[in-house]
Amino acid sequence: MPETKADIGFGAIFGIEGDTPGTYVPVAEVTAITPPSRSREAIEATHLNSPDQYAEFIAGIMRGGEAGFTMNFVPNATDTLVTAFEAGKGKYQITFPNGVKLQFGGVFTNYEIDEITNEKMSATCTFQQSGKAALEAAGAPA
Repeated sequence: MPETKADIGFGAIFGIEGDTPGTYVPVAEVTAITPPSRSREAIEATHLNSPDQYAEFIAGIMRGGEAGFTMNFVPNATDTLVTAFEAGKGKYQITFPNGVKLQFGGVFTNYEIDEITNEKMSATCTFQQSGKAALEAAGAPA
């Protein structure tokens, strides 16, 4: 039986496109990343003679879901995430540990600084994918 190719997420990066198109600036101290999901509507197309009285469906519009990350929060008066949030739309990239990249456009929908306690400070960011995401092989141009 062949060895598993499973890996851990250590080394993954969440990037936000910078001033130069196609160049992604890594977000510092990310602790967890959730890539966007993909879903498709199922549109009912049942008719009066559908076989065996079972509902029939056709494939509808595809949607990209939400993506996000959690990070160690370090307060800074020039917070680049606030700038990205206020811009609204942007382009984002998740680089997996093996170098494969997932790029998507979307709307930066939530930037939340979590409760401040005696533990480490953290923040969560959420993005709604808009349009189709693209997977790019390792080593391909960004």
